[in-house]
Amino acid sequence: MLVHLRGQQPALCRQWFEEIEPAGMAGGVLRLRAHSQVHRDYLQRQCLNPFNDAAQTVSQRLISVQFVGPEDDLPAPTGRDAVVDRSDGASERSHGGAPRHANERTHPDREDGRIPGRHGRDTSRPMISGELRRPDPLGLSLVLNPDYAFEHFVVGPGNRLAHAAAQAVAANPGLAYNPYFVHGKVGLGKTHLLQAICLRIKESNPGARIFYTSCDAFITYFMEAVQAGEMTDFRHTFREVDVLVIDDVHFLAKRDRTQEEFFHTFNSLYQMHKQIILSSDAPPEDIPDLEDRLVSRFKWGLVANVAPPCYETRVAILKNKAKLRGMDMPDDVACHIAAKIDTNIRELEGAVVKLQILSSVEKRPVDLEMARTAMGEEPGRTEKQIQIQTIINAVTDFYGVKVTDLQSKRRHRSVALPRQVCMYLARKHTRHSLEEIGGYFGGRDHTTVMHAVRTVEVKVGNEDDFQRIVSSLEDAIKTPNTQ
Repeated sequence: MLVHLRGQQPALCRQWFEEIEPAGMAGGVLRLRAHSQVHRDYLQRQCLNPFNDAAQTVSQRLISVQFVGPEDDLPAPTGRDAVVDRSDGASERSHGGAPRHANERTHPDREDGRIPGRHGRDTSRPMISGELRRPDPLGLSLVLNPDYAFEHFVVGPGNRLAHAAAQAVAANPGLAYNPYFVHGKVGLGKTHLLQAICLRIKESNPGARIFYTSCDAFITYFMEAVQAGEMTDFRHTFREVDVLVIDDVHFLAKRDRTQEEFFHTFNSLYQMHKQIILSSDAPPEDIPDLEDRLVSRFKWGLVANVAPPCYETRVAILKNKAKLRGMDMPDDVACHIAAKIDTNIRELEGAVVKLQILSSVEKRPVDLEMARTAMGEEPGRTEKQIQIQTIINAVTDFYGVKVTDLQSKRRHRSVALPRQVCMYLARKHTRHSLEEIGGYFGGRDHTTVMHAVRTVEVKVGNEDDFQRIVSSLEDAIKTPNTQ
């Protein structure tokens, strides 16, 4: 089945799929056991249809797949306890016992084991779970992705504080930093940190009530609750949790009534020492039309920024994403893509997915030629290799320094900055290793080159004038004078 999936759905497959085990078959239902409840819920929500198709294709039988977790009880495969598959995705025992959804969460204080709801309905509690043990008809809760664990987060200079704070929150929810507010541009890893916190809390405390949703879903549910007169249900949903996680909270801007309700929800949870986790594309004070009292409360805990990843971090991210998908990515491929994509992590992951699909279609390992194809470069055309000497000539001409100065031990700013710019451009536009680049500049070691690259990247991100200088130097080395 996995072979079929890799051939037909390569972008879907993950390395941890190898850990899925068959758990028996009954009533035309093939049960597959995941190694954690989080993995089970992710598979059930994101991968059910492809697995059904694979099972039917491989077996040539009309069977369906059901994912179970390590703690889920399985019915006997034959006899009165055989499982009857129902159209709504639930399962019930054929002997007429009480129906029980395979993913239904139980409550120890009820004789029937079910979670009590409001007004006789089981609609408020099912959504108070990061794992979504039952279907969520309103689609409020977001599914947790096992790829977004802390173990798969690549730490770099631009996200070190946000990562350390997230780990502290996961270790001591409600006590370390409350609220935890992380902000940054699109595709830099904010959602990864949010989900990593949820996954770590669920791992250490499986009974924790986590509600992880988007701000847009919060707004939609609030408006529907107001119109239907179900504000009591709404408040129970968001205030009877241990951890509330809201992604893209900047969408609260200009929504006065929703801000009012969120203010009271925030206060209620904070006073009960429940953890609040928020993400945004801007710091609290820069979110337009956000009430001052919310801005103040968002800054009570820790506000952490996530900056774009540096070159070394991008290379590590590419290698990590490829490993998660069970794909071997050579160093030269990772370096080439990292030099081409310097915007956000989502684009890096998109490049990995393209490579995975190309490798599956062409049935050959990933190489530099394939990477160029995935990046949209013309087949068979290779870029003219930029030489370090070309970079040195352009930089020395611009800054008015001598080559011997760059190779000397002098650390004066008038020499150190041009030297750092040379190292940055050499790392970005050549295939030389850190050690080789250091050798061109007085035999400096790789840590010096890494420091130079990071220094220039930070300066480029913070100073528009310097960014224009570096851009003009890049243009110069790509089209050098041929006189």
